[in-house]
Amino acid sequence: MRSRQAPAAERAQAAVELVGAAALLAIAGLAAFQILAAGHAAAVADGAVEAAALALANGRDPERAAAAAAPGWPRRAMRVERDGGAVRVTLAPRTALGILRGRLRVSAEAWVRRPGTGPP
Repeated sequence: MRSRQAPAAERAQAAVELVGAAALLAIAGLAAFQILAAGHAAAVADGAVEAAALALANGRDPERAAAAAAPGWPRRAMRVERDGGAVRVTLAPRTALGILRGRLRVSAEAWVRRPGTGPP
C-alpha cells in the first residue's frame, strides 16, 4: 500500500495557518505581560506611597522611605512628589515593547494630616 501525502496546496495553507496562530499567540503573550507588569507596578507604587506617607507623618524623608519600600528596578523608575501633606508616587512599569517605554505610568496617592494642615 502506498501512503497518501497531502497535496501541496493543503501543506501551504497549513503553514500559513501555523504562522498566523504563532503571531496571534505572541501578541496575546505580550499583552498579558504588559497587563501583569502594569499591575505589579501599581502594587509597588501603592506600597511606596504608603511608606512615604508614614515617613512624612513621622517627620522623615518621604523620598527615601518610598525608595526603601520599592524593590530593585522600581527605584530607578519612580518619581515621588510632595505637596504639603499629600504624597504621590509615579512609576513607569516595565515593557517588552520599545514603543511603549516611557509612555505608560501608574501612580498612587496618599495624604497625611499634619498639625495645622487641612485636606487638599
